[in-house]
Amino acid sequence: MRALFLPVLAAVLLPSCSDNVTGLGNMGSLPPPDVRKAQIAAEPRGDFYYGRRYFVKRTRFWGYLRKPGQSAKSAKLVIFNESQKRNPDRLREDGPGPNYGFDNNYEYKIYGRYTGRTLYEPNSNQFLPEFLLSNYDLITKNSGWLFSPADRYNPTRVTLLPPQY
Repeated sequence: MRALFLPVLAAVLLPSCSDNVTGLGNMGSLPPPDVRKAQIAAEPRGDFYYGRRYFVKRTRFWGYLRKPGQSAKSAKLVIFNESQKRNPDRLREDGPGPNYGFDNNYEYKIYGRYTGRTLYEPNSNQFLPEFLLSNYDLITKNSGWLFSPADRYNPTRVTLLPPQY
């Protein structure tokens, strides 16, 4: 019995361990956390949000928004209301050329406001705030990690969540 149990246990546990043996994620380890903290502290302030596109197949949330000067730990995963402006990657789901979600991990200045409504996103089983998008400006296509250098992105399931305190 024990001879059967150990190989099964190893088969279950080892794949999850091998995913992140070094503690580094797959989104890049730069900048170091202290540099990122200083960059956020020095950000321009204004009537906008910093937005990080987070694409997961079959979901309809857009990504994370945070106020200028606040860390990503305070960011909210949102669903855009596109009645005033379409989101930056509003393209077809598949086919040749750029598709919906091509801009995963791009960082934007996002203009608009929270509507106060909460919407259900069935494919991730989450209730998320609705944000009425009025405009956006691309900041960078190479944002690196979002919450920690250990962030692991998977395009088929939600893996990036703010740390819980």
